[in-house]
Amino acid sequence: MKNFALIGAAGYIAPRHMKAIKETGNQLVAAIDKFDSVGIIDSHFPEADFFTEFERFDRHIEKLKRTGEKLDYVSICSPNYLHDAHIRFGLRVGADVICEKPLVLNPWNIDALKEIEEEFGNKIYNILQLRLHPSIIALKKRIDEDKSGKVHDIDLAYITSRGHWYYTSWKGDVSKSGGIATNIGVHFYDMLSWVFGSLKGNIVHLHTHDRAAGYLEFEKARVRWFLSINADTLPNLVKAKGGRTYRSLTMEGEEIEFSDGFTELHTHSYKHILNGAGFGLDHARPSIELVHSIRHQTAIGLKGDYHPLAGVKLTKHPFNY
Repeated sequence: MKNFALIGAAGYIAPRHMKAIKETGNQLVAAIDKFDSVGIIDSHFPEADFFTEFERFDRHIEKLKRTGEKLDYVSICSPNYLHDAHIRFGLRVGADVICEKPLVLNPWNIDALKEIEEEFGNKIYNILQLRLHPSIIALKKRIDEDKSGKVHDIDLAYITSRGHWYYTSWKGDVSKSGGIATNIGVHFYDMLSWVFGSLKGNIVHLHTHDRAAGYLEFEKARVRWFLSINADTLPNLVKAKGGRTYRSLTMEGEEIEFSDGFTELHTHSYKHILNGAGFGLDHARPSIELVHSIRHQTAIGLKGDYHPLAGVKLTKHPFNY
């Protein structure tokens, strides 16, 4: 049984980490979040110690070390801009680290973490769960086995509606979240590079506070992509059913279905890590380089080959945050 500590216990994704820790037969010994709405811990680890101040959490972890209770892993579900500091903390207390996406916001942060990882002798793992999704694994196998040299035409769209609260939270602050492409797109970019090879070209057509769209060219794919948190951009069919989320990946018009199975992917990710595998710094690098490039590009507007949803006219005035 391995001992885990959790940084960032009150957010949306933290319960999946708690569930994964429990379902892999391990225990959560300590957790921290500046917000104390963390009753979900009772469903998994009611005996875990909880802190709202990092100084007290730090002291508690040091006490565990002094009393011989080894901390094996630190799991990180904190806001994106804090990942780098919290990863460093985990390594310094002698633990391996499991971090949510995006691992860091800038490519040079990976270089620095690589040096610290080597210094302390512990490992950093990134949750890249789409690589473990059966439909994506099957797609990669299909592409790898195709020796024709064909470059595939891909359309990727992901719309996950968010309310006005989003812009008040850290997620609405580009300096903290990295913006739309980083915050909700990084897993998809990782998946695309994993399946279709190295990046050859990158054009950004649209990049606002609530939408982003562009064109990517990989070794084996040309990709038109669209990301949004604005419910007004949902396809009419989804709106008519009262839906709030839309996820679509098509290849030459064929839908690659991967909407189901997401709730178990964190447990699969933990099993992958605990079995001696896991996705480390080098695995995370391509997607971090890509989102950094998207974030710092100037959008060219709706020119050339752009995703159809990028041109949808909004019926509601965009929220001005």
